[in-house]
Amino acid sequence: MSTSVLYSLTVLIWGSSWLAIHFQIGVVPPEIAIVYRFVLASTLLFVWCLARGISLRIASRHHPYLALLGLSLFSLNYLLFYYAAFGLATGLLAVIFSTMTVMNIFNSALFLKHRIQKKTIVAVLFGLTGMGLVFWPEIAASQAQAAGAIGMSLIATYLASIGNIVSARNQKHGISVASANAIGMAYGVLFLFVFSILSGTPFVIDTDIRFIGSLLFLALFASAIAFGCYLTLVGRIGPENAAYATVLFPIVALALSTWFESYVWQGRTLVGVSLVLIGNVVVLARPSTVARLKGLVSKHP
Repeated sequence: MSTSVLYSLTVLIWGSSWLAIHFQIGVVPPEIAIVYRFVLASTLLFVWCLARGISLRIASRHHPYLALLGLSLFSLNYLLFYYAAFGLATGLLAVIFSTMTVMNIFNSALFLKHRIQKKTIVAVLFGLTGMGLVFWPEIAASQAQAAGAIGMSLIATYLASIGNIVSARNQKHGISVASANAIGMAYGVLFLFVFSILSGTPFVIDTDIRFIGSLLFLALFASAIAFGCYLTLVGRIGPENAAYATVLFPIVALALSTWFESYVWQGRTLVGVSLVLIGNVVVLARPSTVARLKGLVSKHP
């Protein structure tokens, strides 16, 4: 599958998932909702691996990294995000999550010794500036009592960034994305299951169609499929470039809001979205394309 297709699927699916998370908050405790989500997603991936002949036998020396992948990317980060959703709008959570682009740049340089590309920095500046313009009213309206939720969201985002680095490491050691995700999600479920038992959290289920529907969407599309697409990108173009997809998530959320909630676009919104799209072109462009663009700019009178 081409890089552009992987990128587009990641953005479209995860951009929609924030709305689905909203329907998970309520009757079922967050940790239990996440357990249900990743039990389903992990099962689907195990079946997929078996059907496709993808080996699930991974050397024991790699399992600590698979467990770290589960803890950082498939359990603790989501637990923090779900709890933060009680105090913040999911749109603002998506904005905070987009800061993973910056975190991945520095974590890639620190842990993977990746050279920071100038085009990535330029893209991030365009993207975060654009997101600031689009969501400034929501950011400015955040009350002091929301500070805890913002803090949890930032920690959750950093954990997700660590998960990106771990996935890149696993792929460099020849571990397939599908098998690593299947086992990593199983580890994540184990962590949350133990946490739920120790904390006395009740295992309940919400039979409301919105909860069941959003759960199935999150398990199949947002977890089994989108994580496969995204982490393949991490291995192919690097964590720092792949993470720019997170800047586009809130744009998809805006589009859904326009369709379902009659969101009204304003001048700053259009400017902000334009900046995000420019950053998107820069981060996906080949070096030769970026060089040609620079040449055109330098020749412009």
